[in-house]
Amino acid sequence: MTTLTTPKPAARLDADGMAVASFVLGLVGTLVLNIVLGPCALALGTLALTRGTTRRGRAALGLALGAADLLLLAALTAADGTLSWHLG
Repeated sequence: MTTLTTPKPAARLDADGMAVASFVLGLVGTLVLNIVLGPCALALGTLALTRGTTRRGRAALGLALGAADLLLLAALTAADGTLSWHLG
């Protein structure tokens, strides 16, 4: 007896990809280009959650890391006084 599996809808697959991309961008954004990657992680994480991703944890981590990127940028630029920061 053969069991047929129903494929996931395309919108769900797109939302899952957005959740993973949000997590990766947020993670990379903590090291470089956090002024660009932080808001991208926030936007993709929000879109993934509103489109009903099955990877809700990754989308939530993407949101948290995107916010952390912007907070880190704010803290480091407040200490340095410029939008370009460096360690050391």
